Amino acid sequence: MQSRQRGNMNNVDVLVVGAGHGGAQVAIAIRQRKFDGSILVVGDEPELPYERPPLSKEYFAREKSFEQMLIRPARFWEERHVMMALNTRVTSVDPIARTVDLDDGRTIRYNSLVWAAGGRARGLSCSGHTLKGVHSVRTRSDVDRIVGELPQTERVVVIGGGYVGLETAAAFVKLGKKVTLVEMLDRVLARVAGVSLSRFFEAEHRAHGVDIRLNTSVERLEGEDRVTGVRLGDNKVVPADLVIVGIGIIPAVEPLLKAGAMGANGVLVDEYCRTSLPQVFAIGDCAMHANIFASGAQLRLESVQNATEMANVAASVIAGQPQTYRAVPWFWSNQYDLRLQTIGLSIGHDREVLRGSMATRSFSVIYLKQNKVIALDCMNTTKDYVQGRALVVGGHAIQACRLADVTVPLKKLIEEVVA
Repeated sequence: MQSRQRGNMNNVDVLVVGAGHGGAQVAIAIRQRKFDGSILVVGDEPELPYERPPLSKEYFAREKSFEQMLIRPARFWEERHVMMALNTRVTSVDPIARTVDLDDGRTIRYNSLVWAAGGRARGLSCSGHTLKGVHSVRTRSDVDRIVGELPQTERVVVIGGGYVGLETAAAFVKLGKKVTLVEMLDRVLARVAGVSLSRFFEAEHRAHGVDIRLNTSVERLEGEDRVTGVRLGDNKVVPADLVIVGIGIIPAVEPLLKAGAMGANGVLVDEYCRTSLPQVFAIGDCAMHANIFASGAQLRLESVQNATEMANVAASVIAGQPQTYRAVPWFWSNQYDLRLQTIGLSIGHDREVLRGSMATRSFSVIYLKQNKVIALDCMNTTKDYVQGRALVVGGHAIQACRLADVTVPLKKLIEEVVA
């Protein structure tokens, strides 16, 4: 693909490292802002940018084809003169010379660098972690390998009770597999949700036949060539034909840190998504930032929304139309016939208010901190999700009894506060 200016892949105006949601959105947003310079996107997978959330759901169940998951078709990138270097990794960054080295031996010179490399699935370190039949769910190839082993699979052990683990467990149940989920903490979703929502999901999964083991560690994986079981910390062995490891990601930022960028568990960025290196930006899963909806705490957000919003900010700066990152975090998860929509961050909440009845499987959990609304988890209640956004943005203090009253729309509560 030829760019509009300086049409070669060795010298570009904007180099984007990472061909996921964030990397794709940077290129899209830059062109939308009438930026006419050359753009090169480097991705470590062989595919064009594609949607990640369907991997553990529709794509896994083969309800959605890979072509339907493409963020944009090939002709879109060609028409906008966005060059692609796929199946390629960046091995080092020289922020003084403004160059990166690729694993194929090439060196690319850039004016601006956007690091959107995300992260790699965190693996187990125990004995047996390299056995066949042990997988993560991070890329298309991960899921393709899992699907290829399904005909010989009856018993699945999912390690990790976060959203990926729960969504994967639900997908296996839908396929008629016997599923055991192992979580080392005392509840699922312990890092991202309150106790009441955790207990709700645990009950739902158990009702669908999932054997949930809480407060349980993994001692080792058993088998000679292929995994046959998971030995737990209590010395019990759970038989397994397949093991899914869903214990988070390791931010892919090593080249930036080696180049001198500030950071540790991710690379640190300011409100313009700029790293401490000149003309180097970082966005998405790997970007550590001070989030105003977490009282300024530095954190990484692993979501499509965050990657997209940060991409827009970086693009605005590069195109000379700078804006700051102030997006309200939101997330979603589909499990069985449940649709969870989250707005805000419940980090540090000191009270949970239940709006509705969990027995109806349609309710909201509203999180308060010092009596102010900081987040909502909305289960099959899209109206609360939409209307609750203003409560989070405003940080309004509203009586818990009023929030819990389902006969009063959240919109009305907001109108009363601002009146």
